[in-house]
Amino acid sequence: MEATIVKTLDVLDCREVGAEATFTISSAKPGNGVEQLRDNNLDTYWQSDGAFPHTINVQFLKRASVSKLCLYLDYSTDESYTPKKISVSSGTCLHDLIDISTVELTEPNGWVTIDLNEYDLAGTFVAEEDAYIRTHFLQVKVLAMHQNGRDTHIRQIKVLGPREAPRVVGDYSFDKFQTIDMQQFSVIR
Repeated sequence: MEATIVKTLDVLDCREVGAEATFTISSAKPGNGVEQLRDNNLDTYWQSDGAFPHTINVQFLKRASVSKLCLYLDYSTDESYTPKKISVSSGTCLHDLIDISTVELTEPNGWVTIDLNEYDLAGTFVAEEDAYIRTHFLQVKVLAMHQNGRDTHIRQIKVLGPREAPRVVGDYSFDKFQTIDMQQFSVIR
């Protein structure tokens, strides 16, 4: 499966659902843990400290819609710590995971976006309007590093889901509500 690499992350058609999840990691050097992985600072990073494979577990309290997994990797700074092969699995818990994507990277610099929406868990192609998976648990597994490195650096992780259109009450449209006071009551959240 292919991954796209971009310098800046465009999330206009998605929303970040990572705040609704609990992140755990397989190991970490002191001062380079989950907090650095989720702090929105590209200068900090998670550094693993243990045996292969290095994993990031993303657990949702309730089933979540997920369309993309974005990792910020910087080969120019991290060199042998940069992941070369990444696998993404999904399931209801750690014990029933199904591999949904494996990506090979070549010296990535920027946001690596892995689309989780091209195939469903049965391997069947899914149409673009149904472009997401519903899951309780995601696992990102770093299988290999560049230059045969042992530990890994991942600077940021974002879990993106589809952005839902606002629901309008009845058959009314926003055109019928002219003032801000009335528009605030026109949408059910």
